[in-house]
Amino acid sequence: MFRRREPVPFAFLAEADSFRSNVTPPPRERASIGQIAGRWLLGVTIVAGLVGSVVLAMPALSQDQPATQTQQSQASDGH
Repeated sequence: MFRRREPVPFAFLAEADSFRSNVTPPPRERASIGQIAGRWLLGVTIVAGLVGSVVLAMPALSQDQPATQTQQSQASDGH
């Protein structure tokens, strides 16, 4: 890593990388049943939306166009 050539005027800046706190954070609260159900419902809704959009887009993405039929205008018939 890049080292500075000039001395650092504050010792705590030089030792900031090795500093470890002895204070432990409080334990995380457990999610309630309502929060778990809400997260689950949100996930199911997102997945259902993605699946639904793919299902609805499938006809537009299909290439089942009959290539044997050609349309001709009346001008090409000589009328």
